Amino acid sequence: MNTPHVVVVMGVAGTGKTTIGPLLAARLGVPYAEGDDFHPQANIAKMSAGTPLTDEDRRPWLDAIGEWAHGRAGLGGVVSCSALKRSYRDRLRAAAPGVVFVHLTGDRALIEDRMSHRQGHFMPTALLDSQFATLQPLQADEAGVDVDVSGGPEEITERAALALEDLPEPVQ
Repeated sequence: MNTPHVVVVMGVAGTGKTTIGPLLAARLGVPYAEGDDFHPQANIAKMSAGTPLTDEDRRPWLDAIGEWAHGRAGLGGVVSCSALKRSYRDRLRAAAPGVVFVHLTGDRALIEDRMSHRQGHFMPTALLDSQFATLQPLQADEAGVDVDVSGGPEEITERAALALEDLPEPVQ
C-alpha cells in the first residue's frame, strides 16, 4: 500500500491554491490545511496594505507550515503555500523531508482575471507582479510536478492527482 504524500500546493497568488488544495485533499483522502491560516497577523496586515512580505516576514509562516507537514509524515496531507522561492521550499523540506510540491502554473492574464473576481481575500492584484518576479520554478532535483491551471477546478485537480501518481513513495 502506498504511503500518502504530504503535498504543498504552490504557486503565485490567484492560481487556485485555496480551491485546488481542498479538492486534491478530498481526492487523496487526506486532511487539508489552508496556508494563509499560518500567517501571523502582521503579515496579513502588510499584504492587505499592498506591501510585499520580506523573507524575514515569511520565516515563521514557513516554519509553521513545515511543522504541520512534519506532523503529517506517513499520514498524508495537503497544504497550500505559495513557496515561490527555492529557499522557501528548502526550508519546508528541512522540516518535512518527504514533502512534494504541486506547482500550479498558468498564463499571467488568466491568473490576474481570476484574482480580480475573487472576494474577501487580502492579497490585492497589485502584488501579482511581485509574485511573478519572486517565483523560482521547481528544479529537476525537487520532488514535485507542474500543473496547468487552465480549465475548471475538477479538471485541474484531476491533472494534479494523476501527476502525483507518477512520483515515488515519500521519504519518511
